[in-house]
Amino acid sequence: MLLLIPGPVTTRPETRAALARDIAPWDNDFRDVLIRLRGRILHLAGGIEGTHAALMLQGCGHFVTEAALRSFLPPAASGTGTRILIPATGAYADRMIRLAREAGRAVVTLPVGRIERADPAAIARALAEDATISHVGIVYSETGSGVIHDVPAIGAAVRQAGRRMIVDAVSAFGAMPLDLAVQPEIDAVVFTANKCLEALPGIAFAVARIDRLEGRAGQAGSWSLDLPAVYEHGVKSGWGSFRFTPPVQVLAALDTALDFHAAEGRAARLARYTANMRTLYDGVRAMGLQPWLPEALQGPVIVNVHVPADPNWDLQVFVDGLKRRGFVISNFFNTPTPTFRIGCIGAITPEDMGRAVEAMEAVLRDMGVTERHPRLANA
Repeated sequence: MLLLIPGPVTTRPETRAALARDIAPWDNDFRDVLIRLRGRILHLAGGIEGTHAALMLQGCGHFVTEAALRSFLPPAASGTGTRILIPATGAYADRMIRLAREAGRAVVTLPVGRIERADPAAIARALAEDATISHVGIVYSETGSGVIHDVPAIGAAVRQAGRRMIVDAVSAFGAMPLDLAVQPEIDAVVFTANKCLEALPGIAFAVARIDRLEGRAGQAGSWSLDLPAVYEHGVKSGWGSFRFTPPVQVLAALDTALDFHAAEGRAARLARYTANMRTLYDGVRAMGLQPWLPEALQGPVIVNVHVPADPNWDLQVFVDGLKRRGFVISNFFNTPTPTFRIGCIGAITPEDMGRAVEAMEAVLRDMGVTERHPRLANA
């Protein structure tokens, strides 16, 4: 069974096999694993030893995104008057906005069309017009649309304005380029193990600037979601220890997954995902369906496809038919108009995606779906 979703992704047998032993998190051998993992993650982010720290947090991407918002932004009630600008790029930017607001942080939104990239010039103008904005929060890979936003260009605008940035790279890290060494404006980049790193869910990361962590413990207003406190624990107890009980088997599996990432290389992994996307994108068009994004905007992580106008169409029936043929896709969508979504990441190849396209055509035929044009146009 192949998972064609944007996470959790299909993993290699060796990665899954690494889960199959009991591990004590305080065991000295496992401390060495944690230290090695922190170094590998720091390297992948382009972090600088002594300038950046790789912090681990139990949970999913939302957990670590909320932790970063709480840790690097003071509460609105603190009287500092600082706010975060979040370009409203799609469903996951909307979630960042909600996480910030429910944490009591002040948010300014910047409208962005769902089939557009966030404009660095528009962000620069917003920063120039509002001195209360201290940070920009950006979703690197917006899985609600499939658009990849230009984090280096946005970062340059933020840096020029003398402001800070928090990057949600949950479905981008490990494939899309990132170099914290040349983007000092980034307070933290956050991501998880179960997307482009091709490991298992349960552990999230923030690679953050040490000078932005020091002295901020307690600002988060949450004992669990306090990244400066995570950093202080590492300094005090050693980087082979964990603040609370970690998902040790998941971390062991990540160590194995990173072996495969190192052997393949980030650029080659991105090329494989891009080839997966190309196979899918061209394949659905060949069967008369229309991708939600125009070709020039389509990223390599996820392809959303307009549902067909045929009255026989039913998303769950389509999902179930694909599952019987060995492919799992999402049974929901995040676009403003109805779509089905196919993830292009994970331990899959263009050949796998070609077989998935054939399965999609077979399921549509079984469903009697002959009218393939979109039910609704892009919004």
